[in-house]
Amino acid sequence: MLIQTLKTLFHRDLNRLRQEIDQYRDEKTIWYIENGISNSAGNLCLHLIGNLNTYIGAELGKTDYVRNRELEFSLKDIPKEELLRKIDETISVIGNALDTLTAQQLDEEYPLLVFDKMTTTGYLLVHLTTHLTYHLGQINYHRRLLDI
Repeated sequence: MLIQTLKTLFHRDLNRLRQEIDQYRDEKTIWYIENGISNSAGNLCLHLIGNLNTYIGAELGKTDYVRNRELEFSLKDIPKEELLRKIDETISVIGNALDTLTAQQLDEEYPLLVFDKMTTTGYLLVHLTTHLTYHLGQINYHRRLLDI
């Protein structure tokens, strides 16, 4: 049951991420940083794509994804269409990886140290859903505040 819930949440919120990025009227605003804002919506989007493709795609889905976290925050001016394509690819990768997951694997130790101590795969996946929604909220606020 948890696996289906996770699949539903990731699918829902990645589609929301897609909608948020697509709703920017001015592509330049996706990359805009104003006083008190640490990250652009574009960099947060790249960060979410990198995060999910690393911890779910590469590790659980056995893709060949290699993360470059520094680029998630330093790249600029990637066209909106490319961001949308990357989100679509991530939706597919996450769906495929979670389709192979078993309930038993949720209770097993996640193979990488992500926090200060090892956790279960289920715990990490729940954490990743909240991480996604946290940054999704930041992107929504960024768009409503700056894309005027």
